[in-house]
Amino acid sequence: MSQSSADDAARAGAPATAVGESGELPEPIHMSHKQILVVLSGLMLGMLLAALDQTIVATALPRITSDLGGQEHLAWVVTAYLLTSTASTPLYGKISDLYGRKVIFQVAIVIFLVGSALAGASQNMTELIFTRALQGLGAGGLITLALAIIGDVISPRERGRYQGYFGAVFGLSSVVGPLLGGFFTEQLSWRWVFYINLPVGVVALVVTSVVLDIPFHRRNHRVDYIGAAIIVAGTSALLLALSLGGKAHNGGFAWGSTQIVGLFIIAAVLGTAFVLWEGHAEEPILPLRLFRNKVFTVANVIGFILGFTMFGAIVYLPLYLQVVRGASPTMSGLELLPLMVGVLSASIGSGRIITKIGRYKMFPIIGMVLTALGFFLMSLVQEQTPYASLAGAMLVIGLGMGCVMQVLVLAIQNSVPYRDLGVGTSSNAFFRSMGSSIGVAVFGALVTNMLANYVAGHTDNLADRAKLGHALANGEAAKGNLSDSLLHIFNGAYVHAINSTFLWAVPLVLVGLALAFVLPEKRLSTKSGLGRGAPPTGGEVEQPLAPVLE
Repeated sequence: MSQSSADDAARAGAPATAVGESGELPEPIHMSHKQILVVLSGLMLGMLLAALDQTIVATALPRITSDLGGQEHLAWVVTAYLLTSTASTPLYGKISDLYGRKVIFQVAIVIFLVGSALAGASQNMTELIFTRALQGLGAGGLITLALAIIGDVISPRERGRYQGYFGAVFGLSSVVGPLLGGFFTEQLSWRWVFYINLPVGVVALVVTSVVLDIPFHRRNHRVDYIGAAIIVAGTSALLLALSLGGKAHNGGFAWGSTQIVGLFIIAAVLGTAFVLWEGHAEEPILPLRLFRNKVFTVANVIGFILGFTMFGAIVYLPLYLQVVRGASPTMSGLELLPLMVGVLSASIGSGRIITKIGRYKMFPIIGMVLTALGFFLMSLVQEQTPYASLAGAMLVIGLGMGCVMQVLVLAIQNSVPYRDLGVGTSSNAFFRSMGSSIGVAVFGALVTNMLANYVAGHTDNLADRAKLGHALANGEAAKGNLSDSLLHIFNGAYVHAINSTFLWAVPLVLVGLALAFVLPEKRLSTKSGLGRGAPPTGGEVEQPLAPVLE
């Protein structure tokens, strides 16, 4: 690189590099705090797009079905997005390792924006489902590649200083998403739930084009197309089974149906085939050798448990607030604010401490303890529990989440070779997403059974049971048709089911706590991913990271 090119790169906020006479890639120039913030602004906009679209659509769904019809296909609006975003996540990680992250990140933004524009213009439910799938295909790369690029330009030791910004994106999307969804639906049109992505995405494209200039040195490779096809098909089969199972009366199928059992069998067969194929592939999508890395394996299992319990149980918090306490969708979003405050506070606090002391293992341990405590407190909540008590329990859960989520990504990025940085980063998002999908299905079945058992145990009148069954199936909208005595049973059933859900989640969190104790702690590197990168010839510069106590 010429001196002028290096100067231009430095001014753009990128680490300048130059290839010396020896042919080796010297360590990139460190970016200033101001330069890093400029780069992060573009990355966080991309992350915000994907995170926001997971929450903003929910409040618009009733109006969408009113305009487009197709109530029986409503579940597919959510399932299509989840399916493609999860299945594509590991592919983005591997492809970015092979072809460079900037261009792949921008491709993901473009795919997401095209999907958003088409979703907003949909004229029927079939078009909306297809375009939501296209959105998900782009979203699969936005979060994981943003985190991988951060690993490129910020060393693990310094990353804690910026960790709070990532937590802020997810916290903001969780609170603002339902509010914006309700506002656009009521004041403009549900189509603006999708159109709002366009200006945000364009800004993200401009910012990343101007300030993001990551040096990349292509190495000889062959893309593992067969492995990619197997993992996409296997993941899709599993997610379809989990999303459509137990919904025989809502566009899905019974758990024991031929369709659902068949999908589970296909997922199992393809999962086995994927493991066998990856063991021999020249450039595997998910290298099995990484599972010999104890940090990689333990952190991903913790991430799976975190997704299973967090998203499987927390999804019922808005249900409790709306159905039992009578909060509007907008108000329930505001009442979840303590959860987000906890996530943000713990993410910022833990990150700054990690940067200062260079240790990270204590935070997953503390986080899992707080999460178990918060879940236990939620299992005690009753119909008339004061909001202050409820907010306290949500704050504790949020603090636990904030201590764990970003630290797991940090530990993995610190432990894998640079050539696997994208794969390592995407693996954590993939396993956490799979955990959340399975958790939602398992806890959903648990809630359904608990509701039915509670009603059966509190009334012998078949007509009353039928009324309660109809009300439980339709939520708050059907409460107005119940007598005071049946309304008391209705609320009691929901409280009982949600209490049980959080209580069942506690032992699973304790399993995660046990794993956090055995998570190896390796000394945090003071070099960014690029600083640990490979020379132009493709040979990898290995820099083993010793355990902290060595």
